[in-house]
Amino acid sequence: MPSRVLARFSADCDSPNADDTHGCSLRGFSFRLGRGHQRSEILTQSAPVHFARTPDQMLAFLQARMPGPDGKPDMAQVAAFSAANPETLRQASYLAANPPPASLARTTYWGVHAFPATNAGSETRFIKFKVVPVGQERRPAEDAAKDAAKSTGLLRDLESRIAARDVRFSVMALLDRPGDPVMDVTIRWPDEDGREAVRLGTIVITGPESSEACDAAAFNPANLAEGIGHPPDEMFAARCAAYVISQAGRR
Repeated sequence: MPSRVLARFSADCDSPNADDTHGCSLRGFSFRLGRGHQRSEILTQSAPVHFARTPDQMLAFLQARMPGPDGKPDMAQVAAFSAANPETLRQASYLAANPPPASLARTTYWGVHAFPATNAGSETRFIKFKVVPVGQERRPAEDAAKDAAKSTGLLRDLESRIAARDVRFSVMALLDRPGDPVMDVTIRWPDEDGREAVRLGTIVITGPESSEACDAAAFNPANLAEGIGHPPDEMFAARCAAYVISQAGRR
């Protein structure tokens, strides 16, 4: 059944119209669909793993990179933390090896959490969300540099694509296999790119909303349709609380 979708793109850039020239910044795609008990708010990003396994590790990761009196982080401290916590390098390593295209509309996005999903037959399996651009799938990594060189900025590029035609994404559910890790968001499932997936639907973006409309939405990952449960990992619970705080701060 068709449902109105409110979506928000984000990127680790100084400005929404910055050129992602190095291709290694993390991008986000959040969307809300449905209403009432059938409303879900899904958060995805341009890397299939998170950079920390637990909130404590995330805090330590950030503290290790705090600038010193000279305004720069202590690289020896960063190196020591990374050596003791190698899983915190997986996200950056993925982005370095797989730079995204210079367009938010042509980027593939992943949900890093494993959601327990129950079907009409009361069968429960874990799923991960994957959002894939329709008709504009990612090209090889070496093409990303060419894209970046001629990019007009992420926001302007997105606006021009929407003005020319609607932008579409397929929403996929990757299905679990016995033994898949569901507690650690820094680890991908084995053969995640080649495994069975179910197409849940298509997101069609036909026009921009005002910044106020998107800022007014918390996109809280705790809001899920009936039949989709909360992931069991520690980061999910922390994110739910953090998004409520973030929403209050915007107001």
